[in-house]
Amino acid sequence: MTDQATLRAAQLLKEHRESIDRLDAILVYTLGERFKHTQSVGQLKAHHDLPPSDPAREAAQIARLEELAAQADLDPEFAKKFLNFIIAEVIQHHRKHQS
Repeated sequence: MTDQATLRAAQLLKEHRESIDRLDAILVYTLGERFKHTQSVGQLKAHHDLPPSDPAREAAQIARLEELAAQADLDPEFAKKFLNFIIAEVIQHHRKHQS
């Protein structure tokens, strides 16, 4: 590689990493907002003695996310695992509200 090509590669790498950093921040803030709503749902379920889990909704959400992942050129299996992780965390929080 020439010095010019190496400099260009370093600049591109820097730009990609800056974008990744911004996207990571968006993900964290988005998850924070999502969990605020799911905590409210958990409190509502506990107050009305509703079960912490809703398997039909969870299945529909997983199917929806798999579709979105395919549209976004993201591995649908990864998207499914990611949502299952989030759902498990939410259910755990809901169970804490019911204790």
